[in-house]
Amino acid sequence: MSAAEDFLKEKFGVNESYDFGTMHTHLYDFPVLLVYINGLVDGQVLTELLTQVQRDKWDVELDENTIMEHYFPYYSITAYDSTEKWLVALMSGQVTFILKNGSVYTIDVRTYPGRQPEEPDNEKVVRGSRDGFTENIVQNTALIRRRIRDVNLRFELHQVSTRSQTDIAIAYIKDVANDDNLVQIRERLNRIQHDGFTMTDKALEEWIFKQGFHPLPFVRFTERPDIAAAHLLEGHIVMIVDTSPSVIIVPTTLFHHLQHAEEYRQAPVIGTIVRWIRFSGVLLSLFLLPFWYLFATHPEFLPKSFEFLGPKEFGEVPLLLQILIADIGIEFLRLAAIHTPTPLSTAMGIIAALVIGQMAVDVGLFIPEVILYAAVTAIFTFAIPSYELSIATKIFRTFILLSTAIFGVNGLFISLVCLLWYVGSIKPLNVPYLWPAMPFFPKAFLRILIRFPMPVDAKRPFITRSPVRKRS
Repeated sequence: MSAAEDFLKEKFGVNESYDFGTMHTHLYDFPVLLVYINGLVDGQVLTELLTQVQRDKWDVELDENTIMEHYFPYYSITAYDSTEKWLVALMSGQVTFILKNGSVYTIDVRTYPGRQPEEPDNEKVVRGSRDGFTENIVQNTALIRRRIRDVNLRFELHQVSTRSQTDIAIAYIKDVANDDNLVQIRERLNRIQHDGFTMTDKALEEWIFKQGFHPLPFVRFTERPDIAAAHLLEGHIVMIVDTSPSVIIVPTTLFHHLQHAEEYRQAPVIGTIVRWIRFSGVLLSLFLLPFWYLFATHPEFLPKSFEFLGPKEFGEVPLLLQILIADIGIEFLRLAAIHTPTPLSTAMGIIAALVIGQMAVDVGLFIPEVILYAAVTAIFTFAIPSYELSIATKIFRTFILLSTAIFGVNGLFISLVCLLWYVGSIKPLNVPYLWPAMPFFPKAFLRILIRFPMPVDAKRPFITRSPVRKRS
């Protein structure tokens, strides 16, 4: 044990870290060195275990290793023959017992600081479960396991990065998920060379899928266990990162980012109508401002019955600059709402809406139509379920607007073709981003447009390449 103490002093220093603790104690009648990280262990459980084994006497002649492996009164005990693996277990919160003969055992009495499962703010539903993922990977796997009681459900644990040793669980249903996708994800995980994953799931997306400077999200993020479980049953793969309250779903397409749990909590007809409204909101958030600008600057394209859409006056500031300032101003308001303390957010909204907006019109910075269409476009943008996709939509809208302002009608249609070509060329995890629209799969596309009743929706999506397409 003295050699172990010297090793620990060399690794952790002497009195350099207050949360690292060691203690000489006894288990039954043999001495051990207890090593732990304060704050990550359940002190009450550990105290009860130590009290019990110190009180009990051992009369049978057995060696210390046999006693630890077969008679220690705790369900989770692990022996280690690798120093690196043991250090990772220690730093993750497991309590270590080092015997006199040099053997190392850990017991899992971890308790991580965190919150209880609660409904996520950005994926609320009128009807449905009110639990959500937390920053604890053990709780998150349990929330999924509770919904899928299948022996083939796997949580494959990996530890990524050289210093943080972040726990990442690959969740899938064996015989449902595609093996090639799993092999590809494992290989990309093993190729990661980085010192820490403090940004958790977002950093994982950028490393695995090589997102680069693409504005579109390559994976779907969700904080709802029911959504993750539903995708697992469809053949998707879920990646859970410790300390992150959201999980990654792959493979996904553009239309996965437009789904919402509320569609499946209502009747199929209502869910279909809600879906159509959401799709129309996405299109309007992308094209409303560019089309209005085109008609405002080229009124000859407007039918007489729609002449009221054009502005009555343009003001001193160029119309394009007004639109850009209003659009960017809404982004500033969004950021201010995020960073403003909750008790002050209402006051901030009143100031922004009544004072700044009205005064900007009165002084001639904006015309009323610009305020109207910018605000309506912002509402349509907020209707997009995926926050990442809504930000990308704003970037594309600005690109279309600038192209329309520079090249007129030709610029509008050229930008639309370029946008369609760009989105259609993306293939994260070898899945076309616009599937089933490009390439066109009629039956699958019909299921995108219509929320079929659950008994009718009996096949897994083709993009998951599941070996078992039929759900039964």
